[in-house]
Amino acid sequence: GTYYEAGLGACGITNTDTDYIVAVSEDLFDAYPGYDGVNPNDNPVCNKQITASYEGKSVTVTVTDRCTGCSTTSIDFTPTAFEQLADLSVGRITGMTWVWV
Repeated sequence: GTYYEAGLGACGITNTDTDYIVAVSEDLFDAYPGYDGVNPNDNPVCNKQITASYEGKSVTVTVTDRCTGCSTTSIDFTPTAFEQLADLSVGRITGMTWVWV
């Protein structure tokens, strides 16, 4: 997992860096059951929640965006959500796990 500057996401929702949101990989976003590939705002993955865990810490975040540079199971957090798991100076969390809520 990494972090990014939030804004208008693929789900059509504008977020800020202090929101507890996440972008899932384009692979997960595009293949999510029920998504027809037409309007990303209507993707059923939008507003689903994920709980990510790393070294005894966890954070629950809401999917509002699509990450084109992420590997299939990688997710991108807002800085505030990322900081619940690790310091921003870490940059990329290796060994993190996550599950759908």
